[in-house]
Amino acid sequence: MQRNNIVEKVKEILISVLEHEGFELTDDLVAADVSGWDSLTHMIIISSIEEEFKIKFKLKDLNKMRNIGALIDIISSKIS
Repeated sequence: MQRNNIVEKVKEILISVLEHEGFELTDDLVAADVSGWDSLTHMIIISSIEEEFKIKFKLKDLNKMRNIGALIDIISSKIS
């Protein structure tokens, strides 16, 4: 799956969970930049991504997720 397809699916998940589109999805985006993205919604986002891509994140993966770019890279490595 190409990176831009992963980005689009992740954006759809974020919009669905956060219930708004008030953010620009860039590699540098972090939770603190987005209204409503707190610890609870973060776990819902992670679970939704795992379900959508049929993957499971390990603790080491979660620790590497510093921003959306890192998240996309991790997803890409798991589905390749």
